[in-house]
This record gives sequence, structure tokens and C-alpha cells, in this order.
Amino acid sequence: MFNLDSLNPQQRQAVTTIRGPVLILAGAGTGKTRVITCRIAHLIRKGISPGNILAVTFTNKAAREMKERVAEMVPREARTTGEKGEGLTISTFHSFGSRVLRQHIEKLGYKKNFVIYDDAEQQSAIKKILSRISIKGEKTEPRDVQSLISKFKNGAFKPGEFGSETALSLARYMLKHYETALRACNAIDFDDLLVLTLRLLKEHPEVLADCRAKYQYIMVDEYQDTNAAQFELVNLLAQEHRNLCVVGDDDQSIYGWRGAEIANLLDLEKHFPEVKVIKLEQNYRSTNTILLAANAVIKNNARRRPKQLWSDKGQGEKIILAAFQNDEEEARTLVEEIEFDRMAHGIPWKDQAVLFRTNQQSRSLETALRQAKVRYHLVGGQSFFDRREVRDMLAYLKVCTNPNDDISLLRIANVPARGLSDVTMERLLTASQQRHSSVFTAMHHTDVLNSFQTRTQESIQEFLQFLEEYRNLLTAPGTESDPEGLLKWTKKLLTDSGYINELRRSEKNVEVGDSRVRNLMDLIANIDGSGLNPLPERLQHYLENVTLDNDRDSEEEDPGDAVTLITMHSCKGLEYPHVHIVGVEDGLLPHSRSKEEGTMDEERRLFYVAITRAQKTLTISYSLGRKKYGQTIPSQPSPFLRELPEELVERELEGAKKPVTGDTSKKLFDMLRASIQ
Repeated sequence: MFNLDSLNPQQRQAVTTIRGPVLILAGAGTGKTRVITCRIAHLIRKGISPGNILAVTFTNKAAREMKERVAEMVPREARTTGEKGEGLTISTFHSFGSRVLRQHIEKLGYKKNFVIYDDAEQQSAIKKILSRISIKGEKTEPRDVQSLISKFKNGAFKPGEFGSETALSLARYMLKHYETALRACNAIDFDDLLVLTLRLLKEHPEVLADCRAKYQYIMVDEYQDTNAAQFELVNLLAQEHRNLCVVGDDDQSIYGWRGAEIANLLDLEKHFPEVKVIKLEQNYRSTNTILLAANAVIKNNARRRPKQLWSDKGQGEKIILAAFQNDEEEARTLVEEIEFDRMAHGIPWKDQAVLFRTNQQSRSLETALRQAKVRYHLVGGQSFFDRREVRDMLAYLKVCTNPNDDISLLRIANVPARGLSDVTMERLLTASQQRHSSVFTAMHHTDVLNSFQTRTQESIQEFLQFLEEYRNLLTAPGTESDPEGLLKWTKKLLTDSGYINELRRSEKNVEVGDSRVRNLMDLIANIDGSGLNPLPERLQHYLENVTLDNDRDSEEEDPGDAVTLITMHSCKGLEYPHVHIVGVEDGLLPHSRSKEEGTMDEERRLFYVAITRAQKTLTISYSLGRKKYGQTIPSQPSPFLRELPEELVERELEGAKKPVTGDTSKKLFDMLRASIQ
């Protein structure tokens, strides 16, 4: 159990104010997660039924962390209630939408076994549509269309964004045909998890009434990151009981480019005039030098809720500001400093983080780190779930639960080769489009089958029989009593389909092939995790979790002792003892687009977020020239650097080294001598 006395006065007020709307302004490093979890525990302690509590956040990592912390504070029996043992709901927005839709989506004309398309599957659907239209002299990227469709669905597009009426017409055409394509496959995408949930609540008052009755205490984390659809969903649910607690920091709103609306936090009083505002300003992460610098920078944003971060960790070291002739010298000197800190001061690589504005900036940094043989971890590399074998296996499972899922069926129809060539599948796809059906349905049409040669007809029928056999095995009597029934079924499917042998055969290196097979076995190890339910339900639950849990791979991969390379957008919520912010130049930070798009305030907030990641020391650097397309282009320091108070900064022009004291020099020499003995 937690103790209220362990909280500071403002945290305690935030935890114990449980009735009516509350806005908790939680500055960087002020113990936001602790406050939310303590608040949940306090609600339960006060007799609120856990089943009536809903906490939503943006990442699965944050949701899991909340669940784990609440579990430490509240006994298991107190976290569930009622005959069904209903517990409190802590989830992402998308998981919450999925939960509601699984119960009620049939009211919108979908079947309950809908599949959720991830980014790659959405782009595959878009590619199919683009292949049917041609735009003279232009190449349309599926990713761009996907982004456009997402903005349409979330109400985040701006009237002048498309440039011309032709572009706007194309966007509407793509949206219409994209939605038709997904509907034919009984599929929805991530945006639909919110958009369709909103539609359901608006069109079916009884569903809204049920949700309001169930979720009487609502908490929203990172409220400054909510978009129009998320804001509307929260307002719909909380409008009657008004027990809404939102936690956020307008100074850390850095996702406007993906639809986040800072106004949702700034203008909360318009929707809840009686809201109580509680500020958390005591920082538990950084020194006061770092916090004073952050406060000085962010106060230059006119539209914000004022707050002053402070700490009891002392003044700390001054911020180092260094200039370099070019980005390669910047990277090389930075790596030398990291190695000096490791050898002279015993600072491990894992305590060092390098932050930058754009992904392209990592090139010179990675080169310098490799040359110095320094281990590093680049956040945002290839996702585990983007690996070929993983996508293939998930496609097999999705087809077995929903054979009308065209994207998955087309992916595995001829993997391994079974006489269903690309030409055959293209003809089947065309036939399905002509009949306004799925490819699976078209495969059953006699006239479609008769249009193929005998051998191809046999291949199609054998494939259909294979799918039918495994779909029947899923529903075989008595399978729900086997705690490992789904795991056995999945292994048999992968073996009998020939996929495991194909995976090994496709790799020249035996170890690589075995490693790919191990990836699959690791992935399905906990496939029966949803208890003794019927196998189709277990499979649906598993696929849903894998699709929604898209940040698991990046968080669970422990890089060990390695320097972290990370973009400023990815670093929010993280902290490191020693932080280096590189490339702080006009055109990079603020980005060159910010002046045209009017997002200078958001760029400043990005700099503020980067500064407040540092716990002990902070180094900021810029180059007077940056290599682009093989040429060094002159660059200027960021105007944001002028906002740093002079008394907090120690300047090192052209990356001048810090003087080495006698003691440090002796320690470094001793360490070097020990390392070669």
C-alpha cells in the first residue's frame, strides 16, 4: 500500500481530489506516473469499484507500467469486483476502442471477427488502389496517402493542405475506395478504432449509456497529446458524471504534426468551467541549472500555462555549449568526450544519450562511434514485427481467423510456393474487384475457377481445403480444455504448411535460418495466454494484442551498456544522467519548415523536452557547416541558444577540450595501464 505522506503537498492534493474535473499540470520529471497510480489506489481505497475506473494513455509501455505500479499498491482481490471479477481498465486509447468495438461492432454492420490492419497492411491496401489509377508525371507514395487518410479520419487536415482541388479530389477518392476495400475484408485500421467507437457511441445511445454507467471515474495521461477524436471520446464519456482527471504538460506538446491539439489542454475550462487546476513543479530528475535553462527557454512561448520547475538536487554543473567547424568534427569530439568520461570518471556508455532533431543526423554520429568501437543503441531501428518471418506467420493466423482479409491472404497464398503465382493471384484479385467480394470468396466461384488451367484450379482448391481444415481444427470440440491447444495448433499449421522448412531452406546460412525459426517460436510461446477460452477467441485476443502492442519490441530490447542515439521526438518520457544535444542549428532546430507552417512554438517545446531529459550534465553543440549531398553547407546556430541565460552556460568554442587536472590525469593513466596488462 502507498502512504499519502510520501507525496509532496501538490501531489497529495492531486491524488485526493477525486470528485469533479481536475487538470494536473505535471511538469517534466515531477512524478506524474506516481501521482496517477496513487490516485487510482486512493480511489479504490475510498470504496470506488475498480470496474468503474478507466485510465487511458498513449503507449502500451505506459499502460503496463501503471498496471504494475497499481498492483504493488493494491491487493489483487481489491482490484476486481462483481461476479465476473471485473477489474479496473488501464489501456491505450486504441485498446479501449478495440474493447468497445469487440462487444458492439455488429451494430455498425461489421462482423465480430474483424482484423486490425497495421501500417504495412494499410499501405498494401493503398497500393492496390493506386495500381488502378495513374497520375501523369507523378509518383504517389502509399505512405503519403496513408498519412492523408489518417488526417481525414481524425479531423486533423487543414483546408489549404492539399495545394489544389485536384489533390483534394484524389484524397477523397482514395479515402472512399480505401474504406470500401477494408470493409470488404472485414478489416479496420488504427484510426477506425477511435472513429468507429465515436460513431458507435453517437448512433447508439444505449451503448453510450452503458459506457457512462461503467466508467464513472476517468483519467487521461499525456492529455496535451490528444487529437480531435480522442478529445471528443473523453468528453462524451465524462459529460454526465464529470469525474474527469487529465494529466499533462502543455510545454511538452510536440506532436502537432500528427494531429495532437494543445488547445485540448489549454482550453479545458471551455468544456469544464468548474475544473480545478493543480500544478506539479518540483522536479525529481535534474539539477537546478538544467531546470533554470529550460524555464528560461520555454517562457518565450506566449500561449502556455505558466509553471516554474525547481529541484532540491542542488545547482549542478554549468551547461556546456560547443561550436564545431562541421558535423563530422562535432561527432568525433563528442565520442572522444564520452570515452574520456568512461575512462577518467567511470561513466558507463549506458549513462550517455545523444539527442538530435532528424534521423539523418545519426549518420556522422554512428560513423564516429563505430570507428571508436563504442557500443551504441539507435532507438527506432527495424521493428521485430517488421521481420519477414513474423509478418508471414501473423498473415497465416489472420487468414485462419478471417479468410476475407485480402492483404494477409495475398501475402501467404504462395508462401511456400504451391502453384499460386503472382499472375494467378493478380487475376483472382481482379475477379474479386469485379464481383465486389474478397479474394477468398472469388476463389469459390465456379466461373472464376474455370478461367484457369486445370493445374492452377487444383492448386486453388488444395489451398482452400488446407485453410478449411485448419479453420475446422480451431473449432474442434474439447479444444478449449487444453491450456496449450492454440500453441499446438499454430505449430502444426506452420509445419504442415511447409513454412518452417521453407524458412530454413531460404537461408544459405543454417544459423540464420534457425534464428528466424526461433523468432517465431519465441513470438508464439505465450499464445494461449487468454485462459481456457475457445481457440478462436484465444487467437483473436492474441492477434489483437500483437497488433495493438506496437511499441513492445523497442522497449523490451535491452541494449546493455551502450550509448543511446535518439531523436528529440522519441525521447519524451525518458531520462539520462548525461545528455548531449547535437546539431542545434537554424534550419534543424527550429526546423526550416516551422516558419512556413507557424510551428515555431512547437519547435521551442521540442528543445525544452530535450533539455529536461538530462539529470546531471547537459552538453549542447552546433556546427558551422553540415555535409549535405557530399558538400559542406554553411549553417548558423539556432536562435533558441540566445534564450539560454549566460550565467548558466560555459562556452567551448570549436569544441575546445576541458583542461585535465593532475588527479584526473593520473586516474586516466592508471586506467589505461590496467587495461593493457
